Amino acid sequence: MRVQLKMILDCDPFDAWRALRSPAVLRELYSPLLELDPGGPVPTLWEPGSMDVTVRGAGVVPVGRQRIDLDFDLTRMPGVRILVDSGRPLSGPLSLLDNWKHQMAVAPAPGNPARTLYRDRLDFGGPAAAALWMPMWTMWQWRGVRLKEMAPNWGFDPRPPADKVDAGADVL
Repeated sequence: MRVQLKMILDCDPFDAWRALRSPAVLRELYSPLLELDPGGPVPTLWEPGSMDVTVRGAGVVPVGRQRIDLDFDLTRMPGVRILVDSGRPLSGPLSLLDNWKHQMAVAPAPGNPARTLYRDRLDFGGPAAAALWMPMWTMWQWRGVRLKEMAPNWGFDPRPPADKVDAGADVL
């Protein structure tokens, strides 16, 4: 089974890549619906490797444990960066899935290299895949909305909202 997103994000591709590698952005992305707790210190930016996290609904209801197993594909195409999570659910309802591959790709948007073409694909399989497809698809749509909301703030110097910029002022 597969769920996927393809959209243009209002941020620079470098900022999007940094955000994808940020545990803080991951926590914010799923909050308040889900909380991901590693049970210990986390890096500022993910590097290739594995980490197990406890997942809680609304921060209190145990949902299960998830292994995040990251690698980066930086050579497939020039200008494209892909984060690959081949981890898997370890416990809870999603552990009925025995195949899990999540890929997130960022590249300059066609016609506007200051924005990001973002592609997000999760392939999963197992005894409960058909039953879990609709909840996963719904989560992916929510994820897309959250990414679009968050992306303009990923830069080191976020742009002010259009209604806050004085039309005659120089903006750095």
